[in-house]
Amino acid sequence: MVAGLGRTQLLWEIDRQEPYHGRTTSKEVENQMKLDAYDAQELTQLKDRFAAEYEDLKSRGLALDLTRGKPSSEQLDFANALLGLPAPEFKTSSGEDTRNYGNLKGITDIREIWAELLGLPVGKVIAGDASSLNMQFDLISWAMQFGTEDSERPWNQEDSLKWLCPVPGYDRHFSITEHFGIEMIPVPMDENGPDMDVVEKLVAEDSSIKGMWNVPIFSNPTGITYSEETVRRLATMETAAPDFRLIWDNAYAVHTLTDEFPVNYNVVEFCEAAGNPNRVWGFASTSKITMAGAGVAFFYSSDANIADYVSHASIRGIGPNKVNQLAHAHFFGDVHGVYEQMQRHAKSLAPKFERVLEILDKRLGEYGVATWTRPEGGYFISLDVVDGTARRVIELAKDAGIALTGSGSSFPLKNDPDNRNIRLAPSLPPIEELEAAMDGVATCVLLAAAEKFEG
Repeated sequence: MVAGLGRTQLLWEIDRQEPYHGRTTSKEVENQMKLDAYDAQELTQLKDRFAAEYEDLKSRGLALDLTRGKPSSEQLDFANALLGLPAPEFKTSSGEDTRNYGNLKGITDIREIWAELLGLPVGKVIAGDASSLNMQFDLISWAMQFGTEDSERPWNQEDSLKWLCPVPGYDRHFSITEHFGIEMIPVPMDENGPDMDVVEKLVAEDSSIKGMWNVPIFSNPTGITYSEETVRRLATMETAAPDFRLIWDNAYAVHTLTDEFPVNYNVVEFCEAAGNPNRVWGFASTSKITMAGAGVAFFYSSDANIADYVSHASIRGIGPNKVNQLAHAHFFGDVHGVYEQMQRHAKSLAPKFERVLEILDKRLGEYGVATWTRPEGGYFISLDVVDGTARRVIELAKDAGIALTGSGSSFPLKNDPDNRNIRLAPSLPPIEELEAAMDGVATCVLLAAAEKFEG
């Protein structure tokens, strides 16, 4: 823990009046929040109806879970062939025996596939074990203890440490910076990514801001993809801290729900061209492409950052699971094999997302008590309910046997200042259970809104 750090500080007042673009209901914007326009008698009647529907919901004895973005069993089955690989061949194309120790950068066979996917030379990509979150944790941990290539001193010797956190964002990211006692500054998102006017102002003025979380493609939980302008501004902006880092968690780079794949803007090249070669720590993985708990993670960055990573990793261990890396290389064959695998996932996931949106439109659109995103990829739908009611919705759902992600989980320290955001994860349940869960969630949203408006 860094001495003297606050737990969080809202240095920027997030716009609490209008939801960011990309959110919709089935009605026009002027009809949103329609329920609060009902007179007292009408509102009481509606609340009584919603309460009756809720009691019926509770009587069903449901046990449904929408908490985490886990792949379904059907999706995991898409990679069952991995279980027989790489036998009978355990040597790489260059003759390396993957069953033995060594090779901290991972085998070239799998690195070449991901380097092509990311548009990078293979030398700028490292292949590790299953979790890119582990790599992210390691890099922050090492920066705390030893500093980075551009640091004057280890981060744990700084008087103050701060981190930018686009919101709504990924809860596990925020848990890492919280774990190290780093003060987190929420930054609002719009349809192009983080509000760059805010970001540029903050990093230019404050040398204690050492980094920023980013999920640049199909962000968790909003599904927003950063625009090219946003990526270029992040790469070129002036920062008071010479060792400022962008954690570029490209977890959903190929996770489309359509027939098209998003453009992956080459942030490493952008940073190099801007004279900030070490700014970005990039990550990707196969966690939701093959087997969530037995995939391959990747770290990509500048030559100097790669060398720095290896210098620490060589002390921490002797090498990653190269047998699993070779199995993945054989399974995919080449980058086209990755795209083919992702089309299988899209065919499984897209009907679930479509069904969730249909239920939200049908159940909530008439009353205008919520807005929600319509993602074209990723694993989540971000639902904003009436301000001040998200905790109540989650509580009602829990009592009815529907588990939702905890209140405020998409904000640093689980502090949603408006108590309105709920992350929905449609991927895991069979579609019949998903329908039941979402119908129940809609009932809870309506009841919570009616309770608030009745006052």
